[in-house]
Amino acid sequence: MTKIGLKQFRQDIDGVIKKLKLGEEVIIIRKSEPLFKISSLNSSPWEEVIDFTKIQKGGVDINDLLTRL
Repeated sequence: MTKIGLKQFRQDIDGVIKKLKLGEEVIIIRKSEPLFKISSLNSSPWEEVIDFTKIQKGGVDINDLLTRL
């Protein structure tokens, strides 16, 4: 994650685009306060917690999982 100032963002939008294409998130700040965060549309907003296909090929049945919780 990269933090840049608003002025730098306006002056170096091409550099920001390059960072986004590399998968980085960019936080724009003004007067030491974060204004907004930019991320690539190709990046997922979801974080992988468990990949159930690694436990069992084809995944795990949701009913089996819920009964074990």
